[in-house]
Amino acid sequence: MSFTHLDAAGHARMVDVTEKQPTVRSATAAGFVRCAPAVIAALREGTAPKGDVLAVARISGIQAAKRVPDLLPLAHVIGVHGAVVDLEVTDDGVEIEATVRTADRTGVEMEALTAVAVAGLAVVDMVKGMDKGTEIERVRLVRKTGGKSGDWTRPDES
Repeated sequence: MSFTHLDAAGHARMVDVTEKQPTVRSATAAGFVRCAPAVIAALREGTAPKGDVLAVARISGIQAAKRVPDLLPLAHVIGVHGAVVDLEVTDDGVEIEATVRTADRTGVEMEALTAVAVAGLAVVDMVKGMDKGTEIERVRLVRKTGGKSGDWTRPDES
């Protein structure tokens, strides 16, 4: 087995995608922020002390998708042409789903995953004064489309 991010000497390298043709690609990731009942009530009533938690998390996730190369040193700088971050308050916390789209030489899986993770961190930051036990769970890739490897959907998420 060979590793694409290692050269012949075993040193880390960025994969060269120069010769690849841009194609339309998308990736969707999901995650969950588990919250205490008092936090869920505040989210539903819009009474969280720091303000509109879901709006801040949504914008944080979108911004994060555009900053992946700053966070992951071997990630490519690509055009994030579309990013949607959806949050839904449930009885146990906040479901997060992010879909990122591009027309570029490499996929946007890391951008979608980063959007979910940072949106989750924003929720935690906004409610940590109400519940220090708030936690992020199950950040995962749900599906991707396009590129050489084609389309993929997580079997348990169809």
